[in-house]
Amino acid sequence: MIFLFSIISRLIQLYMLLIFVFVLMSWFPGAYQTKLGQWLAKICVPYLKVFQFVPPIFGLDFSPILAIIVLEMAQYGVVALSNFFY
Repeated sequence: MIFLFSIISRLIQLYMLLIFVFVLMSWFPGAYQTKLGQWLAKICVPYLKVFQFVPPIFGLDFSPILAIIVLEMAQYGVVALSNFFY
């Protein structure tokens, strides 16, 4: 059971890393048109759209930060569950 929680926690970490890379790609012109950019868009954009209710402040979109915070909280929940079953 703990092994399953460990896998879920690692997958959440990987997804947070993918979102971070996707957001960093916005700094490079044409990065979203690459194969990697298109693949990351298919994976990350559906989740990030959930947080589009956050309005941009001074032209900066803070919704990815909120999305990563929610994933962090989910990961902490998974770790707490694994400790509960240990």
